Amino acid sequence: MFTAKLSRWCALTAISVSLIACQSTDYDSASSQNAIDKPLTLERIYQDREFKSQWLGRIRWLADGSGYTAVEKSLKTKNDDNDKAKSIGRDIVFYNPNTLAKTVLISAEQLIPEGSSKPLSIDNYIWSNDRSQVLIYTNSKKVWRSNSRGDYWVLNLNSNQLKQLGGDTVKASSLMFAKFSPDGNQVAYVHDNNIYVETLANNHIAQLTSDAGNGIINGLFDWVYEEEFSIRDGFRWSPDGKSIAYWQLDTNGSKDFIMINNTDELYPTLTKFPYPKVGEQNALAKVGIVDLKNKKTTWAKLPNNSREMYIPRMNWSGNSSQILVQHVNRKQDTNKLYLTDAKTGVVDLIQIEKEKNFLDFYDDARWLKNGSDFIWKSERSGWRHIYKVSRDGNTVINLTQGEFDITDIQAIDEKNGWVYFIASPDNVAQRYLYRSKLDGSLSNQRITPEEFSGSNRYQMSPDGQWAIHSHSDFSTPTQKSLVKIEGHQQKHQLMANNKLKQQMANMARPEHEFFQVKAQDGVVLDGYIMRPANFDASKKYPIIFYVYGEPAGQTAQDRWRGNAYFWDQMLTEQGFIVASIDNRGTPAPKGREWRKSIYGAVGILSSRDQADALQAMAKRWSYIDLNRVGIWGHSGGGSMTLNMLFRYPELYKVGISLAPVADQRLYDSIYQERYSGLLTEYADGYEQGSPITHAKNLQGKLLLVHGTGDDNVHYQGTERLINELIKHNRQFDFMSYPNRSHGIREGEGTTLHLKTMMTDYFTEHLK
Repeated sequence: MFTAKLSRWCALTAISVSLIACQSTDYDSASSQNAIDKPLTLERIYQDREFKSQWLGRIRWLADGSGYTAVEKSLKTKNDDNDKAKSIGRDIVFYNPNTLAKTVLISAEQLIPEGSSKPLSIDNYIWSNDRSQVLIYTNSKKVWRSNSRGDYWVLNLNSNQLKQLGGDTVKASSLMFAKFSPDGNQVAYVHDNNIYVETLANNHIAQLTSDAGNGIINGLFDWVYEEEFSIRDGFRWSPDGKSIAYWQLDTNGSKDFIMINNTDELYPTLTKFPYPKVGEQNALAKVGIVDLKNKKTTWAKLPNNSREMYIPRMNWSGNSSQILVQHVNRKQDTNKLYLTDAKTGVVDLIQIEKEKNFLDFYDDARWLKNGSDFIWKSERSGWRHIYKVSRDGNTVINLTQGEFDITDIQAIDEKNGWVYFIASPDNVAQRYLYRSKLDGSLSNQRITPEEFSGSNRYQMSPDGQWAIHSHSDFSTPTQKSLVKIEGHQQKHQLMANNKLKQQMANMARPEHEFFQVKAQDGVVLDGYIMRPANFDASKKYPIIFYVYGEPAGQTAQDRWRGNAYFWDQMLTEQGFIVASIDNRGTPAPKGREWRKSIYGAVGILSSRDQADALQAMAKRWSYIDLNRVGIWGHSGGGSMTLNMLFRYPELYKVGISLAPVADQRLYDSIYQERYSGLLTEYADGYEQGSPITHAKNLQGKLLLVHGTGDDNVHYQGTERLINELIKHNRQFDFMSYPNRSHGIREGEGTTLHLKTMMTDYFTEHLK
């Protein structure tokens, strides 16, 4: 849920990697020198963007691991009527990882459609398996949280022909999720909620599904599946290219949520979309396999399939005869894995993943050896580990044994018998690369050298031989290198962020410290604290907590946070201490019991942990002024901010709550029921965990902020909270941002305005 499910942009190919950074490494040392002792301001951070990180660009490893491609500004120019040189677009280039030699694979000129003078912009691109063709995704439009609808063109590199898909009558920006067939002769895509396949030799278009409408959608998902299961692309080519497996959702019966836009037109306009709230009717999900030859769909015969079941994942099982379907009950404590016959739809149960409380992640099975085994993540031992499971489910081998959690699988090198993963057994704030043998003979070999203390991310080649290594820590901006995985050999520095590092070296920087305190029942809580550069332990300081606290985000991490770091530094320059604590229920890699202890009572135990941490910190550090405690958070953090002000009014004096869930019963079914339980069984937990229940206890200063166009956490909840505060004559401050979505980013000047308001609020009421 919420903001912490940060920007999970779904790549159109499994080997795609998005890297955020900036291209030039040059900087003006004189201007950096002038920044010495110059105080930080909001304008410097958010308006002038003085502290930008580098940008490496969008990188995509080729499937064979021979190198990677990137989209870069074309080096060629053309002259306009005034004889001025202008860039003509962007090229797709190839880099050799050994030498970093660059080759232009597709020039901007090759992407100029007939009759046009401008090349296509490249929002994304997908290679055919033999790399003789490329799909160019362009003119994309936002659908909820990502630009998933647009135009697709195919460039044939052998003939240099550029063709648009969809036919002459298709509307602009109306195709979704286009991808090549395995042999590269066809492209399938979704248009108007139906699936089509286009033959490239003659541009013949065949419609594979025809029942869309009246709530039926094929090959894509409704709002809640997309948000809470992180899936957008709803169909999969079979390995032999003869059939396509796809999701169908029947959203009939899921009630529409309606948002009103008062500003963009003369009269208000409405946006309607199915949004199942807690306890309400969900969409009915089905899996079909359509035969391209006869256009007939065979439906998976899942037992007891209904609107009380979910299908969060399915994929082809290493061959073209069966798909693996994951079937999850509404309570989300049981996931049944069925091998499904593509010809008959008959299913065979091979494994049941069962938890006492809830399953909090869903991954595709990763098939080995043409389907003899698959790689699987599970918490069955009490820790999140990687397992190798035989096709029939009878043989299960733990590949990552130990009392620690893995966080992500990075790559599988089947040729050399390794699975690569991220973990940090000794420090939950950090992340490192490890590997284990696929036969179980060797576990948990660390790859990241000790010198890279902090957080490490790897965009690995599919064969596990190469990676773009990203390293940062709490106060050090991200640097990126191209490394050979064996021996972690750094071959090339790709991004050093020298300009930003020099700017920071010229600043009076705050102190920071990671620490642990104990809750009242002895459970250890992790956090960080930032103190002013001119800190004096004999003085008393106001403290501002940044909080999230929900199961979707961990805040106490030893990693670079970009502008968030500079805003916190600015607050320390103004005399504040800044801190953050992870309570129980957050996704820190601390085991199943840590994460699932909040089940059925979200907001109750977690807010007690936050209050316990504050009091333990004040006992340890006498310079914390308990009479001047502030707290703020966004989304789940906005909810936690409200809970702290309402449940512990004697401790928290000022709070800023952005886009909060004031009443858990108003949020979507998949997320909230996963952690809070079914409403019929946990009604009291919903009531007691919701901030609105305790609004009458407000004593301190509250600034409540919400975007009226928030499709995720609806403005509706904030309005209900406002009514409750009014009823009890609790005074507060309020700001609505017209038509802004959940992130409250859209619109010129929005971020600067929001941060200015927040800074002024803390300054006025805490200092």
